[in-house]
This record gives sequence, structure tokens and C-alpha cells, in this order.
Amino acid sequence: MNVLFAGGGTGGHLYPAIAIADALRDRANVLFVGSADRIETTIVPKAGYALATVASRPLTRRLSFELARTALANARGTLQALRVVARAKPDIVIATGGYVCFPVVFAARILRALGLVHAPIALLEPNAQPGLTNRLLAPMVDEVWGAFSDGDARFAGKYVHAGIPVRAALRALPTREDAKVRLGLAPTRRTLLAMGGSQGARSINDALTTLLRGAGLPEGWQLIHVTGEREYDRVRRELGREEGAVRPYLDDMSDAYAAADLVLARAGASTLGELAATGRPAILVPYPHAADDHQRANAERVARAGAALVLDDRDLAAGKLGLTLAEATAPSRLAALEAAAQRLREADPVATILARIDALAARRSAA
Repeated sequence: MNVLFAGGGTGGHLYPAIAIADALRDRANVLFVGSADRIETTIVPKAGYALATVASRPLTRRLSFELARTALANARGTLQALRVVARAKPDIVIATGGYVCFPVVFAARILRALGLVHAPIALLEPNAQPGLTNRLLAPMVDEVWGAFSDGDARFAGKYVHAGIPVRAALRALPTREDAKVRLGLAPTRRTLLAMGGSQGARSINDALTTLLRGAGLPEGWQLIHVTGEREYDRVRRELGREEGAVRPYLDDMSDAYAAADLVLARAGASTLGELAATGRPAILVPYPHAADDHQRANAERVARAGAALVLDDRDLAAGKLGLTLAEATAPSRLAALEAAAQRLREADPVATILARIDALAARRSAA
């Protein structure tokens, strides 16, 4: 089987795709298509997969010079994608998010209309609220694989509840004790895992350094702080001393999640998938500039299920992290959050998606 993945720009668009690709490795030829100037140029080869790049720009509806530049870039990207898709001869195209998906899916539809490629097209929508690109792609795809039990009305008739794929290691965590030893943490203390996604989050880093230099963490707690590579030197310099396990980045988050009793993070799709897979409660800080404010919609879904508290970025900057941590780490509140997080654990989304891939491939063969 030849499988073509389109997506990139953020870890939330790439890590779910890599999780699916890993599960297909023994029975498929995998090709990723992304942009030449985004993080996929590092993450995809590091995961062991080939990457082709095409031109693309964020879609916009405003009449402006920027709209003309966007149209030209995506037209060029579509021409490039026509060549890539035609050469790859995919048996299925899977779009996992990011504006680069538009020229790739559009090219696949053109080739299908011409009878040159017969691949079904699936769209992974891991967010509670779809962005502009996925809303425009919805009429072009055959199925939409979503993270939540109910999908956007624009996906009606195509929506399949799959969950958010994560790499297999996060579904079989090491013991908490072994993970703490490897991270250099105290074995008997509760642990807060703080992270800002694949790029780091300056506001989370700032709030934590301010808290640690002042009142500190709640009594009996310690910290795993994943700062992001660009922020690491600054954070360590501002702390001026060792504070738990401070890391710029972790290629494998298994030990960090195994050790964690509570997670402080953004509300991106890959993070929510990891929280669901590991059953960890969280304090979620939605990125305020995310497209269509989709991280807030994500966070509110988890909060309504009882598995997270939501802290606005502006409240984080106003010094309210300490109060929120005090609430979340109170024994009765933490126990309720933990129980709700465990209830969110579901059947492996990768297994669900592999079944959908087989179903779509069978439908194509029958046609």
C-alpha cells in the first residue's frame, strides 16, 4: 500500500500522522508532503520518513494584496502537488492539518477527476472547532476522522469518531518509579509536568519561573519543565538553580507522562491526544492566537468532562498560576480530576484509523 500524508506547521499536525505511519510501517510505503520552511523538515526525517515539499500559504478571505499572494502560492503548490501525487500513486491520501493540506488535497481531487489517481482522501480533524483550511477541504474528502464524539455540522455524513492518534509508547507507559529515577526526580513527591507544545510557550515559562522564584510549587510537589529549545537557556538563567527536571525538549515523552500527576500545557490537538491516552489530568492554557480560537474550544471540551481546569493566558500573566495550582492539587480536587481523566481514555485511535484505512481501500478496490 502507498500512503501519502499531507500536513505540517505544528506538532499537532505531525505527531498524529507519525503515529499512524508507525503503525503502517510494515505494510505500506509512506510519503509525507509538507512545507519547506516549517518544522516538518526536521520532525518527519527524524521519524524515519521521506518528505516532499510544496509551496503553500495560509488561506484568507480578506480582499487584499495578501490574498493575491496566497492564491499564487497555493496555485504553485497545487502544480507541484500534482507531480508529487501522480508519482507517488497513493492508495490513500490522509490530510492531518495545516494550510499545506489544501494544495495537496486539491491536487489529489484533480487527478481523481482525470482518472489518473483513484485514492480515497481522509481528513484528520483533531480539534473541537475546525479551521478554515479543513472547512474548505470538507467537500473534497471522503471521510473525516475526528477527536470528539460529535463532529462539526459541515462534516455531516463523513464524520467518524476516531480520537487523536498518539505513538504506541504513550499507551504503554513505564512505571512511575522507573520514570522518576531516569528523570532524576524524588521518588515520593507528586510531580507537575509543564510544557508548551512543540515550540514551547513563553507565557507558561514566564509564569513558572515567577512562581518558582516566589512562593514555589505546592508543598510536596516537584516539576518536570519542558521549556522548548528556544526558551531553555533563558529559563535556566532566570531560575539560577536546578528546579526539578528542566529540559529543552523530549523526543520521547513516555517518562515525563509516567511520572506526572498533573500536566500544565497548551490545549493543542496532540497534547489532548496524549492526555487522553495517558489518563492525566491537566491545567490547560489555550494559546490565545490559535486560528479561530480552536484551543479554547478544545480546552473547554476537556474541562466539561471534568478532567481539566482552564486558565486564560492573560490570567497566567497576571500571576494566577499559583492559585490555580493550589486548587488543582488539593487532594479531593486532584482525585476528581484524575478520575475524570481516566474516564476519557478510549480504545486506541490508531487501531480505529487503521480499520478505516482498510475499509476505504476495500471500497476503492470494489469500485
